[in-house]
Amino acid sequence: MYPNLQNPFVVGTPIVPERFVGRKSLIAAAFDQINNRSHLAVWGGLGTGKTLFLVKLASPDTWKQYGLNSSIAVIVRFSCEEIEPFTPFGFWKKLLSLLKDNLNTEPELQANINTVLAESRASRDSLRQLLVELAQRGKFLVLLVDDYDVALVQSQEYSEENMQQFLSECRNLAVHLEPKRNISIIVTSKKRLNDLGPRLNPNASPWYNHYLFRQIKPFDNTEIEQFLQPFNKPITTELRQAIGEIAGGHPSLLQIASFLLYQELRNTTSPQVEEFVREFESSTRYFFDNTWQRCNTKDQNLLMLMALAKLRGRLERRRYDLKDVDLIFTQNERNLTNLEEQGVIKRTPNNGNIAYLFTSSLMEKWVIQEIWNSDDDLLTKRQKEFLNLMSHQQAENMKNAIIWVGNHRNDVISSLNFIYPIVEKLINFFVV
Repeated sequence: MYPNLQNPFVVGTPIVPERFVGRKSLIAAAFDQINNRSHLAVWGGLGTGKTLFLVKLASPDTWKQYGLNSSIAVIVRFSCEEIEPFTPFGFWKKLLSLLKDNLNTEPELQANINTVLAESRASRDSLRQLLVELAQRGKFLVLLVDDYDVALVQSQEYSEENMQQFLSECRNLAVHLEPKRNISIIVTSKKRLNDLGPRLNPNASPWYNHYLFRQIKPFDNTEIEQFLQPFNKPITTELRQAIGEIAGGHPSLLQIASFLLYQELRNTTSPQVEEFVREFESSTRYFFDNTWQRCNTKDQNLLMLMALAKLRGRLERRRYDLKDVDLIFTQNERNLTNLEEQGVIKRTPNNGNIAYLFTSSLMEKWVIQEIWNSDDDLLTKRQKEFLNLMSHQQAENMKNAIIWVGNHRNDVISSLNFIYPIVEKLINFFVV
């Protein structure tokens, strides 16, 4: 169908800003903050496009699209994961080094930074002085910091006291720079900053209260249509539903699914459903494993309960009891909201109530496979943890459900084949 054409979908590396899709409201909010020399904290789950968002913001073409002049801004972008181990000195050193690289028209400032770096004096105060000198030249700094979560985790080289001091310095720099504030800071993290970091000092302002908070969410229908434009096919409701079952609007999953589908359509006139599913599961295993590992114990147990309840509905005969599932979910609304914000699950209306579904059906299948790994010792440990979610009788029912799933894998595997008709529908749409 697409002979000898380069695959327009990219996996494993950030796309160029020209291929960036959607996020218009989020970009507009970022430029409002930049224009006002204010600050923004963007948060979202694994693979939701936070890095691509910062790449888009750093592009001069994007500034032009929003009517701003990037020539008066010095844009510095880096990830805290590049600083290993993370320390405040490492952060300031990285920032100043990149700042120097972006000051080719200011040799005097570059020389000043070289002196600071040579004398190992990289700090908040050295940056403050450089900002004053930038202001004198009519310039300001836009600092784009990815993976800010790293700066909020203690280590042997980075104590809670170090963290408190570093965060206080960052806030002071953002809020109290005189005589003219000429810095705008935009950070990204996998969770809201107020859910991370050290304990708050009751006698001081919260270290994060200078940020405007915005969540980066899964793609909506309009963004999905824009993303799928390289297929050059109209997006029908049926197709959108099929894609939603597989990727749920999650950018990373959508990117992988589209890459593999385009590859199949280019290489053969009759793509095989089983081959596509096998490749997709193999290519996304790291994503689901990482997502699972990032969940706390309570979140994992809720996901298992969701998967078991969904599986029970797919079995030809009900083989185990799970009573009051909706009540358990209602009592754990906060955890479910957190899972939704991480892009793991989604809410959907259901006869006047709210139903919880996995964002991707493959995640549901992956959780069932994780349940299979529950040996006797792990099951005993989990049963104790279930009591944080439910009554003793409900915990006993859930334990029995896990045992049944482990003992009837053939029945379970057969019920999980629901993914094949969905993929077949997706492939047939593009083949025709």
